[in-house]
Amino acid sequence: MTETPEPEYLVPRELGARVVIAEPDAAWAEQYATEEAMIRAALGAVLRRIEHAGSTSVPGLAAKPVVDILLTVEDPADEAAYVQPLQAAGYTFHLREPHWHEHRLFKKGMPHFSPDRPEDQPRVNLHVFPDECGEVRRMLVFRDWLRSDAADRRRYEEVKRALAMQEWRVVQDYADAKSEVVAEIMERALQASNGEGSPAPTRTTSG
Repeated sequence: MTETPEPEYLVPRELGARVVIAEPDAAWAEQYATEEAMIRAALGAVLRRIEHAGSTSVPGLAAKPVVDILLTVEDPADEAAYVQPLQAAGYTFHLREPHWHEHRLFKKGMPHFSPDRPEDQPRVNLHVFPDECGEVRRMLVFRDWLRSDAADRRRYEEVKRALAMQEWRVVQDYADAKSEVVAEIMERALQASNGEGSPAPTRTTSG
């Protein structure tokens, strides 16, 4: 089996961070709305779609206090079209993954889990994908299911709280540890949505 190449990290990763799970906060939706308006203004017609995703987009769900944003453009490989405007809007370009849906990741408010973090900025992960990307559809199906299904919302929160009690080398290790419960919930979500999206996650990027 061919292994997926490692992402290209453009800045050092946040190591040894204790993942924090916060109680649901109405401020997360407000933070998203502020960032959406800023990104729309920065990118103009380059932006194809923008969505609030991840656990902070699900009312009533405890979450890492990091707002996940999905952004689609025509071609993420054309970095000249969007990188500089996003950097001017306060985002740091963290990694590129050409072999995984042409994913690019930008962050704001780093370090996300450190007493040294800038309190005047929200914590944000901004995921860039190509328009009509199956991974975007999958993430939104998962989000919408958690918004509507209280039992799976509780199930997901219980797993996240348990995992947050552990120590992780990097935050992505915490996200990867949720893959089993994400796949379990995703199966039900896809059945309810007539199979829209991919049948299982290839990795977990948020929540």
